[in-house]
Amino acid sequence: MENRLLIFFFLSCTFLRSQHANFNSQRNWSLHKKELQIGIGATQFNGDLGGSNSVGQDYSLRDLDWPATGLAAWLGYRQRFHPYFATTTSLCLFNLRADDSFSEEATRNERSLNFRSFNIEVQQRIEFIFAANEKFGSTFNLSGNYSKKNRSQQYYVFTGLGLIYFNNQGYYDDPNVAVENHKWVNLRPLQTEGNSYMPLTMTVPTGVGFRIGMSRMWRVGMELAYVKTFSDYIDDVSTVYANPSSFSDPIAAYMSNPAVGNPTFAPGNQRGDSDQKDAYYHVNLIITKNLTYKDYGRQRKRYNIKGVGRYKV
Repeated sequence: MENRLLIFFFLSCTFLRSQHANFNSQRNWSLHKKELQIGIGATQFNGDLGGSNSVGQDYSLRDLDWPATGLAAWLGYRQRFHPYFATTTSLCLFNLRADDSFSEEATRNERSLNFRSFNIEVQQRIEFIFAANEKFGSTFNLSGNYSKKNRSQQYYVFTGLGLIYFNNQGYYDDPNVAVENHKWVNLRPLQTEGNSYMPLTMTVPTGVGFRIGMSRMWRVGMELAYVKTFSDYIDDVSTVYANPSSFSDPIAAYMSNPAVGNPTFAPGNQRGDSDQKDAYYHVNLIITKNLTYKDYGRQRKRYNIKGVGRYKV
């Protein structure tokens, strides 16, 4: 055991020593201290509804439901405070959806539940930059200043905390009701399982990403994030089927159990998995604008105009 710890310590020190060399100097990483991020992406829900062609698998990529892919828009502000670390505050608007009809697993398909949700999420996260290559070329074509190419690559992992507001809806398509009355209805007020819940929940995002510099001012990158929530009701499904007689609203009665008459889905039987909270995935393309380098360039230009000499950092 002691030998393993010594080996781990040695490898960690070696990694950190080689990693520090990649940041080159204080000048290079500090010129990207403040950044504005704009992104678009795709989402996948991981909960009680929909899924693949087998019995549900908690927190598994095998249970992805490709027809239920949603869209996301991202706005963030990133502050880098150390060669290895940065923090990001973000706002994300996105939709989630799932439908049992998309699953080829017989029981799931027969359950016939569905949902969609528009979501607003704020996050505060911290990034660990585990690999980077950041070098800046010449800023001005001054005499004796050789032209150099820019290098701006980062690979990082992140985690943090978030808060999400969700507005889940289900499609009301009772075959005993005229088609023109079929519509999307808000699920939370219906209390389809006889329980009330809040439309807010905390989240824990974790993920990995990379970004590559296109110029001194712009970078482009990709992120893959897994977001764990503390709610099991984003899809309005969690515990067991309620008794239909407990509903005074016929829409609520139908949305609680579209497969009424099927003994598998009788009152008191399992409707969802209350032991596992809902989660979702993000895959985002993020464009980053450097807010620090512009200020640095102005200062450097002003310094040279005064005739003091070359700006040194």
